[in-house]
Amino acid sequence: MFMKFKQSATVVFLDPQRSIELGEKGEKIRLILSPSLYWVKKTKLPVKSVREARTLLESFFEDSLPKGAYSYEVYKKEDDFFLFAYEDKKILELIAQKGLSLSNISSIHFAQSEFDASEDAFTVNESEVMYVKDGVVLLTPSSWVQEAKELDLKDIKLSKHRIRLQQFGHIVDKKSLYTIAFIALAFIFVLGGELFITASKIAKTEKAKDALFSKYKLQSTMFQNRSTQSKYSKMYKRGEKLRLIISYFLNMKLQGEQKISLIEYRNRLFSVTISGVSEGNERKILAQLDNKKVKYTPSFNKESMKVEIKI
Repeated sequence: MFMKFKQSATVVFLDPQRSIELGEKGEKIRLILSPSLYWVKKTKLPVKSVREARTLLESFFEDSLPKGAYSYEVYKKEDDFFLFAYEDKKILELIAQKGLSLSNISSIHFAQSEFDASEDAFTVNESEVMYVKDGVVLLTPSSWVQEAKELDLKDIKLSKHRIRLQQFGHIVDKKSLYTIAFIALAFIFVLGGELFITASKIAKTEKAKDALFSKYKLQSTMFQNRSTQSKYSKMYKRGEKLRLIISYFLNMKLQGEQKISLIEYRNRLFSVTISGVSEGNERKILAQLDNKKVKYTPSFNKESMKVEIKI
């Protein structure tokens, strides 16, 4: 079952750490999803249409996402494709947590499609800002950006790019299953033609690949090239792990005068200094890292604690 959308509504930015002021009861809302609620990749593909790109979506995110039930979306801008993965359940839970009614939501958009042309950084919440790098909308700790504007959505004009959230899992009764099977048979003939076309394009891609090997003097075997790919893949995974660890600290619940005063990353060693913590009252902080199964090394210096993590 899917949510149905209308056009006229108040625009609201949905972020786990951002508060929402609810309007009048029954007021229609258009949601913009924070970059923290989806994964995005900007890439070029050996296809021309969005329809063809949809068949490649899941494979592009394979091995790069945490475990979960994901939905996928794609749109094209000029020569680039923007690929998205998101968890319907988590977004729906956050919508309910913020006190929003699904029946009042007329459309849902990614921040990527609404802010990709912005030259400014915007404050998303107390600890994060949003900015654009190489055409991709990103979140970063507010301490990393010197100037950021308040996020004002009053005059924003939303794009045509929107998504639909699945409110329920793929629960299908027998009657519905027969109906789906009948429809699937009808699509087999259509998809058969597309498979033939796709096979032809694969052959052309292989030919183009051989030409590229020759033109750019790549290593002679796929084993050697895969070794190079493996090297950069490990670097990418370390970057993903670093992003995940940073998110743990940015979402960490601190007490009283406790606050993050310094974040450093050097030679694959990530460290965070939290002020207002003395030896003996650090248990609640470290327990949050234990719950995430993070291996760390703590140390103390007067009224501050330093946590080091190998990436």
